Amino acid sequence: MEELIREILDSIAEPEIPDREFNILDFGAVADGKGDCTDAFRKAIETAASAGGGRILVPEGVYLTGPIHLESNIELHLEGATMKFHTDPKRYLPVVLTRFEGMELYNYSPLIYAHGKKNIAITGRGVLDGQANETNWWTWKGKEEFGWKAGMPHQGPDVAKLTQMVKNNVAVEERIFGEGHFLRPSFVQFYRCKNVLLEGFELINSPMWCIHPVLCESVIVRNVKISSRGPNNDGIDPESCRYVLIENCFFDTGDDSIVIKSGRNEDGRRINVPCEYVLARNNTVFGEKSHGGFVIGSEMSGGARKLVAANNLFVNLERVLRIKSNPRRGGFVEDVYFVNNVAVYVSEEFIVIHTDYDNETGDHPPLVRNIFVKNLKGIRGKYGVRIKGLENSKITDIHLEDCVLEDVEFAVQVEHCEVKIRNSRIGKYIFSDATLDGRMEAR
Repeated sequence: MEELIREILDSIAEPEIPDREFNILDFGAVADGKGDCTDAFRKAIETAASAGGGRILVPEGVYLTGPIHLESNIELHLEGATMKFHTDPKRYLPVVLTRFEGMELYNYSPLIYAHGKKNIAITGRGVLDGQANETNWWTWKGKEEFGWKAGMPHQGPDVAKLTQMVKNNVAVEERIFGEGHFLRPSFVQFYRCKNVLLEGFELINSPMWCIHPVLCESVIVRNVKISSRGPNNDGIDPESCRYVLIENCFFDTGDDSIVIKSGRNEDGRRINVPCEYVLARNNTVFGEKSHGGFVIGSEMSGGARKLVAANNLFVNLERVLRIKSNPRRGGFVEDVYFVNNVAVYVSEEFIVIHTDYDNETGDHPPLVRNIFVKNLKGIRGKYGVRIKGLENSKITDIHLEDCVLEDVEFAVQVEHCEVKIRNSRIGKYIFSDATLDGRMEAR
């Protein structure tokens, strides 16, 4: 594992930003939270890009804006500023190439977006506020708890339409959604970018996924605080990315917190790019709305490998380590190291792996193997270890070592899998050197 960590760190480069500064106030921005600063941000970015790049300085104050599209060699730097984003979907047109739940399409622009750029950054002390709530973006989920009421539009028909387009291999250029449709954009999405840095700011109230790099290489997310409890408000979703570092971040999310993805169904297999070489360390996940702490899937049709989660703290969430797929989504997960983590107050599982997620069926059984959990300390949960493979696709080479999971209702529940447990205590059971092969349930 140490060699893998070194390889990840040695392969990541921070963006190189030219030593030029462009103050957003010089381009007509007004820091009163009322005046529209969209054009000021656009002009500042265009001017900086024409000069070869530089830092867009956002001084203290409140700025109301529409979508921000970054160019290469640009850093958006907050100096105590709050950036509030419009909630009118029409502000996020024209449509751009993006992904919705692992499927490519043309949709509303993410609130902050870049495509095919190099050396880009968002840094500094400040707040990015998507202003999503039960009166705008969140209602599109179609659940009453997020403001939806009978008769209001929701995403269901559009998700079904996009899924069918993907199944029918409709060209991406013809998958046009946006106005008149109800698929929410991510907050920050960089698409096919290289050398990305996100550092120091707080992100709140996202329409959907919070930070969503897609097909990127060399990404650093450091000292970022994410507080967003809306529907599908995942924290950080590196999707089909390579060489990613997530460290010293705080998560209080409305869905999974650190989530590894690689595309969904036919689209994931068409693009066929795994998410690999990811290191998540020294992070804190907190909040009962968080579905999972460190999660792989469920959009993982392109596969995931060479992943490390180390020295993280998980408090008061549903699940800690979760791997999820099904025979429709397929994909593979291998060479995962979950080491030196601590978890307390877990309402569901400390460790859960299931390849029958959502009960979807298909002809692409997932492959899960070589998962190493070492020195996991956990107190109070419903399940210690819960693993369910498929009869025709057994989960193999799951290793637990030096783990202590106390005060659990169910210690171990496994089926169609091979699990090796050494020097560990799970509930009232002590495993000095055991191999669980097949099916077992121990309370």
